[in-house]
Amino acid sequence: MNGAGTKRAARIRRHARVRKNVKGTAERPRLAVYRSLTHIYAQLIDDVSQTTIVAASDVEKDIRVNKAKKSEVAAMVGKLIAERAKQKKISQAIFDRGGYSFHGRIKALADAAREGGLEF
Repeated sequence: MNGAGTKRAARIRRHARVRKNVKGTAERPRLAVYRSLTHIYAQLIDDVSQTTIVAASDVEKDIRVNKAKKSEVAAMVGKLIAERAKQKKISQAIFDRGGYSFHGRIKALADAAREGGLEF
């Protein structure tokens, strides 16, 4: 099988299907989310110039909390990415859930980014 039937391969196929239509620009970048078993990462990407405008993750010192639940940490990352986007004068983004289903940590991050002022 060579991993062709794995959950990871299925997620990558879903992500590729979404990425055919989702393109970020400088005015409205793509908010890409990646989650591993322990961490969550978010970045605003301009696909035209192929650059990352801002990024945030729970690996950073100001977010690393021992006792917080994973969804609470994801919400902190969402707020942080929204703050950093505001500093770069970005108010709109296109949400790219990365092939993950929209619940749990992904939803928590998206909701917190919306509360922080990002529109998508």
